[in-house]
Amino acid sequence: MKKKLINTVKAFFILLLFTGCEDFLELYPLDQEVSTNFYQTQDHAMQALVAAYDVLTYQSTPGVAWAPFITVSDILSDDAYAGGSDANDGMQQQEMNTFNIPTTNTIVHSIWIKNYIGVYRANQYLEVIDDIDAPAGFKERTIAEAKFLRAHFNFEQVRFFENIPLLTSTIKGPSEYSQEQNTPREVYNQIALDLVESITGLPESVIPSEEGRVTRWTAKALLARVYLFYNGVYGEDLDAGGRVINRAVVLDHLEDLIENSGHDLFPDYALNFRLAGEFGIESVFEISYGDTPPWWDWGYVRGGNGNLSAQMQGPRVTGSQKWNRGWSFAPVSHKLAEDLAGDPRFEYTILLEEELDGTLTKGYQHTGYFSKKYSSDAEHWGSGGQFELNRTCNHRVIRFSDVLLMAAELGSPNAQQYLDRVRARVGLPSVPATLENIYRERRLELSLEGIRYYDVIRRGLDYARQELTHSVRGPNYMGDQEIFSVTFNPAPRGFLPIPQTEIDLSAGTFVQNDGY
Repeated sequence: MKKKLINTVKAFFILLLFTGCEDFLELYPLDQEVSTNFYQTQDHAMQALVAAYDVLTYQSTPGVAWAPFITVSDILSDDAYAGGSDANDGMQQQEMNTFNIPTTNTIVHSIWIKNYIGVYRANQYLEVIDDIDAPAGFKERTIAEAKFLRAHFNFEQVRFFENIPLLTSTIKGPSEYSQEQNTPREVYNQIALDLVESITGLPESVIPSEEGRVTRWTAKALLARVYLFYNGVYGEDLDAGGRVINRAVVLDHLEDLIENSGHDLFPDYALNFRLAGEFGIESVFEISYGDTPPWWDWGYVRGGNGNLSAQMQGPRVTGSQKWNRGWSFAPVSHKLAEDLAGDPRFEYTILLEEELDGTLTKGYQHTGYFSKKYSSDAEHWGSGGQFELNRTCNHRVIRFSDVLLMAAELGSPNAQQYLDRVRARVGLPSVPATLENIYRERRLELSLEGIRYYDVIRRGLDYARQELTHSVRGPNYMGDQEIFSVTFNPAPRGFLPIPQTEIDLSAGTFVQNDGY
């Protein structure tokens, strides 16, 4: 639904320009749509829902910073460094890479703003849909979608920041501006409730023109990811409105997905990151990016639909027929290259500088390795607009291989079969389905997809200290060793600081996270 989704979003944004623009007589304009008269029809409802979906694609906040999820998450992990053209270019990324993050880091603030925009739009939809003239089936499905989206944005937010306000309704006025932080338990339980309730209202599949909309299988897979992180960090089960969501419940959802969803592994691992593989059989949750409409505006980057992770992580090459004009952020670590050595997935995961044609400008923390999953490769060049703002590769948020490995980790009776399926797809022999082997398979199968950092954090601070502290130097590294030596700081327990701007605006209500 790439073109349809974007065109609808742009129309909705034009409406938002008039929101709240009443004149001093408080007369409602009769010749234009505003928030007070907009939510009337099924078409209006669909535009509002698409506006909530659109926040999934946000990777920047105007006037704050660019913060694409994949790039930020990989920089936090041991898969990649900060990079950029020089130390100043990637200064804030480097603060994240070295776990020396000030509360004024604007990347952190951009993440915070983005997710609360998403929560707001989902909440707004849930508040207005009952009064909109639309069929019951339409309402059931779209309510489920809005709850899923609220769960997604809250999960991303609480996993980054831990101590956040839980907003289940829109803020109505100044008296509600001051919101208190909720406990992680309260936030995660609401996420679980939203996902459980969304499962019953979501369809099992979508038609091709609606690709990008979520299904019940998407909700089941996200519930498993939420459970594994929450249970790993806090050692507790979830409570979805009085229903206990434990290991057995989550595993039942995954087994249902594996058995009945129709999802499967691509025979060819490489298809996951090719245009031909978009919304394919392996994709359980995918965010759509593209060059429709062609985008030019550097001042409002999120108005376009290009994948900034691909732009930021691509090599700084000119004159190439295969790779062009990336910015060399998140250069891949030799630690990951060593772990993938001899694995068939290496060639589809890591791009070597020796593979590049054209002229390569080596940036800060140059390692000689770049991501091949999300990069500035020719297949994903946009057909129009500003070249750097129109990368067309979609973000595969949850793949079926991840589902198989989550089920194996949770103790499925079929754990050996599931692990074998993931390995056999790339020609690897069976290994015993022990937890260590399952964890290692996740590392190799899902590397450079924005997943590794959270897999490490949920296994505990001792493990995080072991894995995220690293100084392995590769043969093509440029620069003093000290810029490649990373020491994990356990004091914040893997969480980002609450942005100082938000602390200040809360007038003392927010408490800063430990370690900052």
